[in-house]
Amino acid sequence: MKKLQRLVLRNLSISGEIPDYIGEMEMLMNLDLSFNNLSGEIPSNFEGLKRISYLYLTNNFLSGTIPIWILRSTENLDVSYNNFSGPSSLTSCQQANVNLVASYSPMYSDSIAPCFKRNLPCAGTAKNYELFINCGGGSITVGNQEFEGDTSQQGPSTYSESGKWAYSSTGDFIGNTNVKYIVGNTSVLNIPNPELYMTARLNPLSLKYYGLCLQRGNYTVKLHFAEIMFTDDQRYSSLGKRVFDVSIQGEKVLRDFNIAEEANGAGREIIKTFSTIVDGSTLEISFQWTGKGTNAIPDIGVYGPLISAISVTPNFKPDRGEAKLSVGAILGIVAACLVAVGLLLTCLFIFLRKREPEDSELRSIKLQAGYFSLKQIKAATNYFDPANKIGEGGFGPVYKGVLPDGSAIAVKQLSSKSKQGNREFVTEIGMISALQHPNLVKLFGFCIEENQLLLIYEYMENNSLALALFGPERSRLNLDWETRCKICLGIARGLAYLHEESRLKIVHRDIKATNVLLDKDLNAKISDFGLARLSEEENTHISTRIAGTIGYMAPEYAMRGYLTDKADVYSFGVVTLEIVSGKSNTSFRPREDFVYLLDWAYVLQEQGSIIELVDERLGKNYSDKEAMQMLNLALACTNPSPSLRPTMSSVVSMLEGQTPMQIPSVKPAHAEGEKLRFKAFENLYNDGAAQSTSTNGPWMGSSGSGGNSKERDYAMS
Repeated sequence: MKKLQRLVLRNLSISGEIPDYIGEMEMLMNLDLSFNNLSGEIPSNFEGLKRISYLYLTNNFLSGTIPIWILRSTENLDVSYNNFSGPSSLTSCQQANVNLVASYSPMYSDSIAPCFKRNLPCAGTAKNYELFINCGGGSITVGNQEFEGDTSQQGPSTYSESGKWAYSSTGDFIGNTNVKYIVGNTSVLNIPNPELYMTARLNPLSLKYYGLCLQRGNYTVKLHFAEIMFTDDQRYSSLGKRVFDVSIQGEKVLRDFNIAEEANGAGREIIKTFSTIVDGSTLEISFQWTGKGTNAIPDIGVYGPLISAISVTPNFKPDRGEAKLSVGAILGIVAACLVAVGLLLTCLFIFLRKREPEDSELRSIKLQAGYFSLKQIKAATNYFDPANKIGEGGFGPVYKGVLPDGSAIAVKQLSSKSKQGNREFVTEIGMISALQHPNLVKLFGFCIEENQLLLIYEYMENNSLALALFGPERSRLNLDWETRCKICLGIARGLAYLHEESRLKIVHRDIKATNVLLDKDLNAKISDFGLARLSEEENTHISTRIAGTIGYMAPEYAMRGYLTDKADVYSFGVVTLEIVSGKSNTSFRPREDFVYLLDWAYVLQEQGSIIELVDERLGKNYSDKEAMQMLNLALACTNPSPSLRPTMSSVVSMLEGQTPMQIPSVKPAHAEGEKLRFKAFENLYNDGAAQSTSTNGPWMGSSGSGGNSKERDYAMS
């Protein structure tokens, strides 16, 4: 096919690497391999494609760096939604047709290109509290609200003139570079407020609107849609079908959304209303095409997300900056605060001076969480009444308490005599106080008084995932398939936040079912950060102190001390296997020659019967397809090679259905070496050479693992 000029293999679930022979098609001008499962790097001989002007590789699993020659020579390039680490170099921010947005997600937590990072999130005081955008149109007034104009004809990222919002756009319309990103209505609209729907912003792949410098609080978001490009008559333009997804603050709120179907016809308005929370200062509204619907009917370049207007209003009383304090009042408040801070520091200094010399590690830390007195904790737990004891962790008991305002808390009591306990205590305060995420357990505060080291957490009504899955019969929960999928997604979101989104990039090191807690609504929250480590990408990751739990530690870390965030990905894969099967990785042994659950899963995968692992308690109340996807994802995450494991952001995308589920590229054999490794750890533990360093969650069963006696915490210095 040396003379082939256009090759389109889109949305066909093609896997494996891109074959080198495509690089030999010297006449190739248009290559589209988007929405597949391709992996590996871009072939080096693609540099010989001198005529190539359109290259679409979006929504795959490609990795490595983007060759700089592609950026310089390819007129239209889309490599978004892959696992690229970035281009080998970038010399200009003016490459409007190079869509790298999602490719930068491991490098930029806000998932937008570096040229768009200038003022996001808010660089100053959060002063905005409402937002009205006429997408694709000029400024108009509807009722008593003025909708700002959004008239840029360009696709790339742009800030509004008011500075209240911005949008980030990626993608080019397949086969048509003349399509504008703004479309107008050509017929009469018999709907209320038709001026909002005379224009709309169109996008071929991914469009994100950002509300900037918003005050914290709960907001109502209204998305205004009308299908103004297709028709309801017998013309050719009635054959189009527009399908896309919508997310707000990273949460999918509309899946496979079809404007015309929802509005019962073209040219009719449909308003979708949602409630969301702005915890930082930025609101993100994302529209994404996932390869569904039509893209050449009725005309090339009319597919993809279409949005007519956006309105965001507060559900709280905003600070309008109207009330101003006098200079005297401000000085008085400042003076009072300084006195209060001085008293607090004096109290802390006195408490810390009373402790023994070996507690200097505690005195030197910057305590960032709230402080509780021992008197408060004793009152809340009824003087540590045994009746209030709800678990036993690796460094002491855990008690349920009730504060005077009725709030339930969990109090983890650590030993004050253990140097190792001090280190765990310091680490846990430092890590959790700097992290805020719905899928991470919340630390309320701490107490250092007399001989007590206490951590105070939010109380989790449904204890640990281990207890719910394979604890004593009276403690197990009847988790249906949907709930198990929700728990997996919650764990994945929490880890993605730790690895890629938080200010501190953190490797947890001890992800296991006992360290996943369930609230009253069975939402998963990751706990126990006593073993967590900061991820320092410029270092070698070689750790002289290996810590974790046998059966959950990644092989490269357990054997060679090589620590990266892929160690957590491995542990997540093991926990996912446990969630689907309802069996503990370290206690389930179908036969004597199998060491652990993962070992048995590899064998069943090779036999083509891995579906047998699904928990029998589910009966037939689950989807075979979804179960196979979850099991394949678990095995992909536990790949022996860390470079072949997906990132946690990719896992979240797969679980949310944004990208196809990744099939393991390597099927590890039932290897004797793997069995010997775990048996060696068990022998080391039994010989007394191992020393527990893993703290269990603050409200777990007495065994620390839901009745699992074989699970071992391990440390080696």
